[in-house]
Amino acid sequence: MTKLRYLRKVLRVAAAPLLATVLLAACDSGSSPAAPAAGNAVKPGSADQLALGRYLAKAADCAACHTTASGAPFAGGVELASPFGKFYGSNITPDKQHGIGKWSADQFYKALHDGVTPDKHLYPAMPYTSYRSMTRADSDAIYAYLMQQKPIAVPSKEADLKFPYNMRFGMMFWNVPFLKNSLSDASAGQSPAWLRGQYLSNALGHCAECHSPRGAFGQLDLSKPLAGAALGRVAAPNITPAGLAAVGWTAADLQTFFATGIAPQGSAYGEMFPVVHLSTQYLNKDDLNAVTTYLLGDKPLPPEAVKAINADAAELDAGKRLYTAVCAGCHGFQGEGKPHVAVAMKGNSTVRNADPHNLIVAMLDGIEAQKFPGTESLQDMPGFAGQLSDKELAQLSNFLRAAWGGQAADITPDRIKGMRLTAAH
Repeated sequence: MTKLRYLRKVLRVAAAPLLATVLLAACDSGSSPAAPAAGNAVKPGSADQLALGRYLAKAADCAACHTTASGAPFAGGVELASPFGKFYGSNITPDKQHGIGKWSADQFYKALHDGVTPDKHLYPAMPYTSYRSMTRADSDAIYAYLMQQKPIAVPSKEADLKFPYNMRFGMMFWNVPFLKNSLSDASAGQSPAWLRGQYLSNALGHCAECHSPRGAFGQLDLSKPLAGAALGRVAAPNITPAGLAAVGWTAADLQTFFATGIAPQGSAYGEMFPVVHLSTQYLNKDDLNAVTTYLLGDKPLPPEAVKAINADAAELDAGKRLYTAVCAGCHGFQGEGKPHVAVAMKGNSTVRNADPHNLIVAMLDGIEAQKFPGTESLQDMPGFAGQLSDKELAQLSNFLRAAWGGQAADITPDRIKGMRLTAAH
């Protein structure tokens, strides 16, 4: 679990302090857009506020950064790997020495909204660039919930960053051009469900932090919202309306996926597994519908059918033989999958993705055994980096993509070799 969380956090990287010329960039001066709250107004300190805070802490996926697999809730310590060095999730229990026990609700809101704590600027490894749109009422509810948790006297680990990234004061300059009052939308809509989903996805769920590409300084590229990013070993796919339709997602299947982690298009793995495990499975039915509505838009595009592909018959036959020998026992001879064992290859969104990155990663590295909400679970998938050659893995990939993905059979052994070497580093 911890390893999976690390992969997720690679996509949430802090940028270096900017050069002086960057300070000339204009700061966003627009006002924060109105965002629907998670529920009706609640009385401060009431049981209703605490219950709301608990729900919102899950919707905001706080545990992924602030709770280790073996540690106390919210006591911090999760390692967040990045190209700039290592970050560590901080202690956000109400411990007065090591946690947030001395913080006021105002100071907690300022940390979420501005990335500034009572004693320092935060790196955007803590996604305040998305949390900035969170309402004050929701921030107060999360604060009230956290302040009711057991104080844990565990010091927060300092970030281990290379120079000049360890110059934390530089974040005040980074914020000038890059901290925006709102994020760009990948879909269009005005319905109550779409507006609610916008808030859940952009603010609380901070989907853009993983699924939007980043610029040279580590900032979100707001011109390509949710278009996918590949900074980690497992890439975050394109989840724009067009991107989802291209690999066959429907509204019903998306809701099932967020609630259970598994759907006809495949299962949550890599960075998405802890998202479902710690966050989206706890969303209520209306909020699941809202997130889905926002991602697809008020007028969803129809899911695309798998295209027929012409490819070299000899190469496809070689790939089919490999599939029969090493894959069919779990995934089915017709790619139909097996319940509680392995997902289907036919119609699988990873197989259908135009970018074969994650398909190749799964074949090289394998996927750990996974238990999903409810009764569903999947066995571990072994990695074949040590069993199959670059040529064999290319043939296998091309068979899967051409037979069940509607994608060109154009993966070369050199592509496999390059990704194998990346894994070694």
